[in-house]
Amino acid sequence: MKIQFNPDLTYQKDAIDSVVGIFEGQEICRTTFSVTSATNDAAQPSMTGWEEASEQNDLGIGNRLRLLDEELLENTQKAQLVNGLRQSHTLKSRDFTIEMETGTGKTYVYLRSIFELNRQYGFTKFIIVVPSLAIKEGVYKTLEITEEHFRSLYDNVQFDYFVYDSTKKGNRDKVRSFATNDYIQIMVINIDAFRKSFTDPSKETKANLIHRADDRLSGMKPIEFIQSTNPIVIIDEPQSVDTTAKSREAIASLNPLCTFRYSATHVDKHNPIYKLDSIDAYEHKLVKQIEVASLNVQDGHNKAYIKLLSVDNRKSPITAQIELDVNQAGGIKRMKKKVKAGDDLLELSNGRDLYDGYVINDIYCAEGNEYIDFTSKPDVIRLGESIGGVDDDATKRLQIRKTIEEHLEKELKLVPQGIKVLSLFFIDRVANYRSYTDQGEMIKGKYAQWFEEEYRQLIAKPKYQSLFEEIDLGTDPTEVHNGYFSADKRKKGDPDGLIRFKDSSGQTADDESAYNLIMKEKEKLLSFDSKLRFIFSHSALREGWDNPNVFQICTLNETASNIKKRQEIGRGLRLAVNQNGERIHGFEVNTLTVMANESYEDFVRQLQKEIEEEEGIRFGLVEKHQFANVVVAHEGERPQYLGAKTSEEVWQHLVDTGYIDNKGKVQDKLKLDLKDNQVQLPDAVKDVSGPITALLKKVAGGLNVKNKDDRTPVKLNKQVYLSHDFKALWDRIKHKTVYRVQFDAQALIEKCAKEIEKNLVVGKTRFSYDKAKVATERSGLEVREESSQTHVVDIRDYQLPDIVSYLQNETHLTRRSIVAILQQCNRLNDFKNNPQKFIEQVSVIITQQMRLFIVDGIKYQKIGDDNYYAQQLFEDQELMGYLNKNMLETTKSVYDHVVYDSDIEETFAREFEKSDEVKLYAKLPGWFKIDTPLGGYNPDWAVLVEQDGKEKLYFVVETKSSLFSDALRPKEQAKIDCGKAHFEALGESAKFVKANDYASFTAQYE
Repeated sequence: MKIQFNPDLTYQKDAIDSVVGIFEGQEICRTTFSVTSATNDAAQPSMTGWEEASEQNDLGIGNRLRLLDEELLENTQKAQLVNGLRQSHTLKSRDFTIEMETGTGKTYVYLRSIFELNRQYGFTKFIIVVPSLAIKEGVYKTLEITEEHFRSLYDNVQFDYFVYDSTKKGNRDKVRSFATNDYIQIMVINIDAFRKSFTDPSKETKANLIHRADDRLSGMKPIEFIQSTNPIVIIDEPQSVDTTAKSREAIASLNPLCTFRYSATHVDKHNPIYKLDSIDAYEHKLVKQIEVASLNVQDGHNKAYIKLLSVDNRKSPITAQIELDVNQAGGIKRMKKKVKAGDDLLELSNGRDLYDGYVINDIYCAEGNEYIDFTSKPDVIRLGESIGGVDDDATKRLQIRKTIEEHLEKELKLVPQGIKVLSLFFIDRVANYRSYTDQGEMIKGKYAQWFEEEYRQLIAKPKYQSLFEEIDLGTDPTEVHNGYFSADKRKKGDPDGLIRFKDSSGQTADDESAYNLIMKEKEKLLSFDSKLRFIFSHSALREGWDNPNVFQICTLNETASNIKKRQEIGRGLRLAVNQNGERIHGFEVNTLTVMANESYEDFVRQLQKEIEEEEGIRFGLVEKHQFANVVVAHEGERPQYLGAKTSEEVWQHLVDTGYIDNKGKVQDKLKLDLKDNQVQLPDAVKDVSGPITALLKKVAGGLNVKNKDDRTPVKLNKQVYLSHDFKALWDRIKHKTVYRVQFDAQALIEKCAKEIEKNLVVGKTRFSYDKAKVATERSGLEVREESSQTHVVDIRDYQLPDIVSYLQNETHLTRRSIVAILQQCNRLNDFKNNPQKFIEQVSVIITQQMRLFIVDGIKYQKIGDDNYYAQQLFEDQELMGYLNKNMLETTKSVYDHVVYDSDIEETFAREFEKSDEVKLYAKLPGWFKIDTPLGGYNPDWAVLVEQDGKEKLYFVVETKSSLFSDALRPKEQAKIDCGKAHFEALGESAKFVKANDYASFTAQYE
């Protein structure tokens, strides 16, 4: 099977044209130097060519530039205009930046650019500089698999390519050939192969061989042959190549004609001429869609969980940020807290007994050795690590299982389309997958064992049997997975054939073995003939290797992945290919599932942060050059563009109109006008308002916003507020009360026991497997199509706590009552399954029953005439609402508008306004609360009614959708009952009523 390459992809041709266009106006000019041999065997250059050369000491056929820097700048600005980039004002160097998202064919683009530059201008010498062995092997593999493609595309053009390797003798001859041959020469070289150079002869032996004189090159240095060719240098991943001054000096030592820099994540952007960022790639479906899956523990709070997130010694005192479980209303919540030495986690957790003794002793901040420890506990927690969580092995095993499951589900869908599915695992330690005895016998690590066990179980399911009927995809787990790791060099005394695999950085010569195994079998992996589908690697495949059919990436680290998200997902972004090597388009096929070691929300948040930092994308911001490449007309086949100056004028108009701020951030006003198709643009660009508006919509993002201008403050209606009638109404309801209760303790015990037996829901600790697709928009990364599954974790690695003491502290019942409730509830077996969940649920049930139980025996008493809510509090109330959203203009209320919380409240306010009988009313503010055993109770309305000159009636009204107690929640009904008892205790007060519509309210006038 051979991967097919489409030469007609518009975005790739645009990138190539941008590079070729830099030399527009250059004549095809070949200045030729032939190397002859004199009697002393020293190479002597002689010259032939169309015109005289300016450099007399060159050793071969070199590139020659005929353009002036002013002409190069003009060509650069043209490319920038066409591609919508900020234009360079000067040409500070002959470095040019091409930004292409990972997976969009960056290597293909710069290789094809080589052939275009040769065809149009006659350039022949090209050097590709790479940062690592992985990328070097990847580039060489691409050269191999595109060789036939480029020869057919360019009339069987002659070209040579090779990887510079100083350890191989033949490389000296290849360097000489590179300089002297008159056709296309492509050298691939690692920056480390020529970074070390010394002008001091005494230190020459420490320099790279490329900088040392060589007798076999007539006493010359290999670098001198390269310099004489004036090569065009292509830097692959420059952010990893020229990271130091020494690296930049090394690039300059090649004597480049110019330098083209290709990456998705540039740090330094020199004269950008083309940009295809992650947003463009997603929008045009040039890469896979990302789907993030995560495992989150639920109800796993049976141990003292602590995770160290960060440490900070920038100021005193030294602090750390930790994550722990905290008692909150309604249960336990995992929260982040800042701590310092001496902080007691028992207090920070709001009294969780599990944290008793966990007092911060030391926060150590030495880089690479950060940790916290405790005064009375032996635990030492290092940065990124945790204690007290669900067993890490259980998490990783489930990660492996879910990755296999996702893999098989995709195979069901894609195998019939001739697409082979691959999954990639990054692991923490090689020994967890594979190790060897001293006798050289391989031992499977726990990851390999778990994989094979889970694979056997899953493929036994009937739904997957079709995968093994038409195509033999491998039922034997040992055939479908393999690991690719660095191997130690054999040492003296080792048994013959013994190989030791080790953890490595992915940047050393030891990693060659891993690359040789996988890089050279890239196409074989895509064929159904190979049963290998699951690849395990330590670090070797983190960059430089990718495969179009990687559909799952799973990171099995001890802690959350420290691989950058962009780097991690980059291994699987390429569009899939079928068995004919043809690219398959569309997100229905191309979805990459990333198994994250954190919530998908955190993953997406960090991914967006990395995109902003590495690509310079400013989500939700309009830039001054945003509209420069909007096409306004055509002259023949050449389009005419709006231009940078006019684009800046449009940008300033957006600022002046209030659509964006002076930093370009989109404001709500722009979103609303976009929504209503009423965007105001300058008259000068009316003819191209469509494309400009389309660009603004992409940047603005979601348009579902409230109208900020409709946000209105609510004011006192003093005519009502200062009236004698309102004072009379308020005097009847303003007083406060105190309550006391009497209840039957034995009846309470029996009721609690029955409720626990009937309603207790205590499951084992569970994993929530959550998935969400990620859409990359100009306004930011958006999470879509969320789904969730639950998996039970049957682990009991905890001690049972003192449940009686805990419940006694929470409920304030006697130990005898607690023991009686537990004995009578018949649910103690659930306590063993999940102790903390059991305690939480029982505590809530007992507390609720106590509150509800005592309402039956509650008695309210007025405190006194001097203890009341002052009418003046209305003047201090600050209310805001949205016109036509949640507020109604009124004439009878204390305020000029009623801000309502529900449809039923809106209906009552309208009826109050309409009714001649209602003289005035007030929606009771939030500070008007009646104390109850279940918490504060806030009734809805205070109303004054007068019928045909009869006696005035004063009401406090509770509006509910139902009048029936059974239809209300018990707690809700109990609060209403308490409210009724409160107003009865006030004596000559307002009448308390409950109503579900205005008619039911009027029926209670008598």
